[in-house]
Amino acid sequence: MKSSRKLLFYIVTMMYWFSMYTYVPILSPYVEHLGGSVFMIGLVVASYGFTQMLVRIPLGIWSDRIGRRKLFIIAGIACAVLSSVGLALTTNVWVIFGFRSLAGVAAASWVAFTVLFASYFEPDEAPKAMGIISFYTSLGQMTATTVGGFLAEYISWSAPFYLGAFVGLLGLILALQLVEKPADVKKKPVEVKELIKMGGEKLLLSVSLLAIVVQCITFTTMFGFTPLHATSIGASNADLSVLTLLSTLPNAIAGYLSGSVFVKRFGERYTVLIGFVVAAICTVLLPFTTSLTVLIITQAFNGFAQGLMMPVLMGLAIQSVNEERRASAMGFFQALYSLGMFGGPFIAGWIGEYVGLSGGFMVIGALSFVGALLAYLWMPKRKVKNALDT
Repeated sequence: MKSSRKLLFYIVTMMYWFSMYTYVPILSPYVEHLGGSVFMIGLVVASYGFTQMLVRIPLGIWSDRIGRRKLFIIAGIACAVLSSVGLALTTNVWVIFGFRSLAGVAAASWVAFTVLFASYFEPDEAPKAMGIISFYTSLGQMTATTVGGFLAEYISWSAPFYLGAFVGLLGLILALQLVEKPADVKKKPVEVKELIKMGGEKLLLSVSLLAIVVQCITFTTMFGFTPLHATSIGASNADLSVLTLLSTLPNAIAGYLSGSVFVKRFGERYTVLIGFVVAAICTVLLPFTTSLTVLIITQAFNGFAQGLMMPVLMGLAIQSVNEERRASAMGFFQALYSLGMFGGPFIAGWIGEYVGLSGGFMVIGALSFVGALLAYLWMPKRKVKNALDT
């Protein structure tokens, strides 16, 4: 029963992310095709993180208050479907901005996904749970981005959007069957002062700030401007699918191995530190690549490095907090790292408007080196085993 419950969760997770990522490889080139500037492309990409930043903390508090996760998962998938349909039906850049923002609202429900999935495991297995669910997240994103570029190349620009909506609808139907424990009606709802106290907890705050840097890298490179750089050196829409596949596949593998292999061998601190250093090198090298093959190789390493970091940071974010407050803690964590989803592409787009994309990549690469230093200074040497009483 427990294994079938997890299997259903894996399928729903993959469909959820699939619905929002079919068009990611072609989003930047598509906005450029419609006449959008580099800065406008940055706004469209950043809008996804901006709405998550606004929604995730209230959603986490609300989820803890009513003791429900499944409800928010269903609502999130529904928003993903509406977003994909809206993107398919418009060619107005500002309307695209709006519907991509709605995808950010959909992604904010990931708070509920992670907490519900973690409830299927023992509390001290949180990093392991996050590694597993990160693997299926990457699998859904990888499949979507691989198919999306080919659809855009051989059918139409709008085909990836329609496919995302269709798969999301199937995921919505399956999500109705997810299993959730009955709520504890006697549980005291989280209060604002508790959230402030929780946000001031050193470990939670530290890993949240580090996650901002990770998301700056991811949404400036893999899910941001790397496809635009690829098209500038002659890549087709189909090539963008291959590029994204060979970035997200290592990301998925690293996510799966992060908690079960790398953390056991190197510990949380050095796993994240290694990830930052490799990502920094690959990001700095990115604007100097003039060969698609070399670009793919550097971004494969970049994807692997990013995949190492997030499961560790996610696991530590909720491992230090009691189970009944985990949605609030995850909401805080994900709202903060959404700053990276928003800030990375926004800054890169703003810099790119004036000095070219190379400047944006160099700034984000330098920021990744800073992340490596902060990981060494802030992160614990060993796993955190005791929950914080909030």
